[in-house]
Amino acid sequence: MWKRVFVMTGVVLLGACDNDHTVFVPVDGPAPPIGLDAVYYNRAVTVYWELATGWNEETFRIFGKRVGDASFFLIAEVTSCSAGSCEYTDTNIVANVSYDYFVSALDPDTGLETDSDRTVRVSVPSFAAPPVPTDLEVVALDATNYIRWGDDARSASDFAAYRVYLVSDQGATQVLLGHSDSPGFLDALAENGVTSSYAVSSVDTYGHESATSGSVEGTPRPDFTGELVYSFMDEPNSSGFRFSDSDQVDPIVSGGSLARHFRLETDVSGWWLVPGPSAEVFPEGAFTTELKCGVAADPQCLDWTTAPLSGYSAVEIAVEPEFTYMWRVFEGDGLARFGAVRVTLLGTDQSGAALMIFDWAYQFQGGNPHLFSR
Repeated sequence: MWKRVFVMTGVVLLGACDNDHTVFVPVDGPAPPIGLDAVYYNRAVTVYWELATGWNEETFRIFGKRVGDASFFLIAEVTSCSAGSCEYTDTNIVANVSYDYFVSALDPDTGLETDSDRTVRVSVPSFAAPPVPTDLEVVALDATNYIRWGDDARSASDFAAYRVYLVSDQGATQVLLGHSDSPGFLDALAENGVTSSYAVSSVDTYGHESATSGSVEGTPRPDFTGELVYSFMDEPNSSGFRFSDSDQVDPIVSGGSLARHFRLETDVSGWWLVPGPSAEVFPEGAFTTELKCGVAADPQCLDWTTAPLSGYSAVEIAVEPEFTYMWRVFEGDGLARFGAVRVTLLGTDQSGAALMIFDWAYQFQGGNPHLFSR
């Protein structure tokens, strides 16, 4: 323990002469700081310590120096702490330099100063942030927006996560929505008919944040496009799907429900659609550019709008983005009904849960294989 004393201390001493009656009274120094530690985060070093049992409202002084310098210098004083803990944040630091710190307790009445029993060393890394995310786009869903972007920032060795912001006032205001360790984020607070704008940044393990990307917009709307189902392995209660003829009925059901027409499963080989008890899938999907090519569609538009009448199987099928898959389901009347599912996205949400976003159509007239007209 280091102790610096500015008044004389010791045992009682008597002068050599008979008429010298000077008495020196022993004086103890203040209780030293304990539990000293320091960490670096986002261009600052924070020094932490705790109050000793014998602390008596003394002031604390923080000393620091660059590693290799000959002596410490006083950098700050702290006069108040909270709940038995104290801290000081040093922003006067330089990248790629290491620093040593110690803290002392100073009794302002006696001038006695007691140092912490050790120093702490912190190495400050480069201030460089990961790359700015690019290629943002929004997949508008029903009362939800799914934001996705390129994953180039992950190439940084110290990459930690992405931060997703809600942008307003022509970009003047950005509110943090959340974090994602994958290049996608599900905004479940979005409202149908309301346009939301988003921007994304990347952050490393030291808290260095990149600039935000350019903003993108999305407007959720209620329809049969942009449906979302999770993997049974990650979110079983939201992994099943049942075709419906009404947008008032939620088609997402539990993956264990006997009423499901299929559920999504994932493994190391990929994404799979597994038929339910009353459903079958055609064993081959078809590459399509849209679920249905409308009147004003691009000449290169590809769709699959008429279901095969036979050849279906109850065996699971591997799925790929931009492919349409045909389904045959049976209701209580024993008639076959046909449905189409076009996969638009296979990915993960901000927590890493696997999901599939898809468009779908269902012909609820029994025996009719035409999915968009009678």
